[in-house]
Amino acid sequence: MNPKVSKLLTDLNEQLNFIDLEIDNEIKRCEKAIEIILNAKENLRNIVLKNQFKSQDDEIQFFKEIKPQFTSKIIYYNTILKIEMKKPNGGNRILKKYYNNELIKLKAFFDNELEFYKYYRSGNSYLDYKYFLRGKFDIKLSLDNYYFETDTTFSTSHDFKVAKILANDLIQLYLENQLIMIESKDTSEKTQRKPNIKLTWTGSKVSLIELLYALNSEGVFNNGTADLKDIAEYFEYIFEVDLGQYRRTFHEIRARKTDKTKFIISLNETLLKRMNDSDELI
Repeated sequence: MNPKVSKLLTDLNEQLNFIDLEIDNEIKRCEKAIEIILNAKENLRNIVLKNQFKSQDDEIQFFKEIKPQFTSKIIYYNTILKIEMKKPNGGNRILKKYYNNELIKLKAFFDNELEFYKYYRSGNSYLDYKYFLRGKFDIKLSLDNYYFETDTTFSTSHDFKVAKILANDLIQLYLENQLIMIESKDTSEKTQRKPNIKLTWTGSKVSLIELLYALNSEGVFNNGTADLKDIAEYFEYIFEVDLGQYRRTFHEIRARKTDKTKFIISLNETLLKRMNDSDELI
């Protein structure tokens, strides 16, 4: 693989892994992912057009194995985006039916492309010169209409179908996981299982109040709509602690001459140390 292409794919996977961790909202995550992938794919296109393939085997490998890794990611996130945007409001029974219908759609693609699916999955290569070389399409191979609208300098007759197969594997996994989560939610609601241990706040009340204000300022509860008083009362209930006149305590924190966010700074330093220590152990 071209070193530039290899780095482009590695960077892309790292960026996607990061947003999967950073963004909880599925729709926003998909939108951001698509933006990143489209940029990476345009860079991939520029690399290909500026560099000639050394042989037909290299060209076949690129369009059969490499480009589909980029395209499949676009198909995956765009499909998940549409699935989540069209998701109906309702109970678990309605959601189960919705996700199962999406699985049926995946099976329809498999049935329609069964011949090529078998060819690709079995590792065959005797038709690669028709499937994965630019300008070598065979009209008798049941080409999709979209192929005639594609950029033929950066597409073959079947590289998109490979990407579709790879994407469908991930989409199926996503849908099955959603169904598992719904089943788990049903079980959880029935059993109402409680944690086996009780956590007690053993830090200072001032530290907890500092954390309380920081989380409220960041808007991490109820999409930023939770009131400070409600969060404070929730903390008091969960940790069985009396925060007293926490607003007055906050004014005292503001009046500190140095390290106004003493506890937050300590958290940051402790976490960074743990990360650095973990790196040394790897």
